[in-house]
Amino acid sequence: MTGSLREEKVTEIANETQIGVVSLNVSDLQRAVAFYQDHLGFQVLRRQDGEASLGAGRRELLRLKEQPGARRVRRASGLYHFAILVPNRRELARILRHFAESDTVLGGFSDHLVSEALYLSDPDGNGIEVYRDRPRSEWPYRDGKLMMATDPLDLQDILSELSPEDTSWAGLHEDTIIGHIHLHVSNIGREEQFYRDVLGFELMARYPPSASFLGAGGYHHHIGINTWAGEGVPAPPPDAVGLRWYTIDLPSQEAREAAVQRLVDVGIAVEPHEQGLFLRDTAANGIVLHVAE
Repeated sequence: MTGSLREEKVTEIANETQIGVVSLNVSDLQRAVAFYQDHLGFQVLRRQDGEASLGAGRRELLRLKEQPGARRVRRASGLYHFAILVPNRRELARILRHFAESDTVLGGFSDHLVSEALYLSDPDGNGIEVYRDRPRSEWPYRDGKLMMATDPLDLQDILSELSPEDTSWAGLHEDTIIGHIHLHVSNIGREEQFYRDVLGFELMARYPPSASFLGAGGYHHHIGINTWAGEGVPAPPPDAVGLRWYTIDLPSQEAREAAVQRLVDVGIAVEPHEQGLFLRDTAANGIVLHVAE
């Protein structure tokens, strides 16, 4: 499967925009923290009042909120996966070897032409991607359009990045970030319009009729959307595990003010939040507009 698209846009979000922090509901905080520490190499930055902040180095990447008895809901909008971007192929090889040594169950692995990716889930079924980007100079284009695919991944070739002496595992590299987030939505066209025409992301690729990928600054995607949980699915109930909110990190106060004005112009409510300004997309997924430090 391949997809490609670059479209003219009137509205553009700042090129330096990234995804910052992902916040999840989990049913058992102790179990979730142990999983993210032991299997993925996160560090616990703070923990109190049923909530834990996890990251790489001093950078917060993940916020876990305990909701005892929370359940997984399959036919609803919300998280498909969040994606952990490691800084290079060697770091991907290190975490792949750690997965093998820690008996971590993987759900799949793919070569997307622009990136190489490993897939798994946490104990609550929240989807996770761990990936490395190929250099932009290696991204394939056809007739000026970016190409992506879901091809087999050569795991042995990735592991060949490591020497026999390279046996240490100290967790996620400090330059690890959240590269993108992929969401279940109820309507592709409506959500494309929100992320492209209102927030200003560029539509980078489309897999008709069920998935689209949008990015800032020419990146292959910061936002993925799909209707694989079903067309017209509702928002998840309050007692569901999964996405609480994620931050869109903007490079300046001016960039956020411009985004807020576009939201206000189309009648989308924005309210204060500890991380910035909170809103919901048209599928009820929580977003926080945050000004990056």
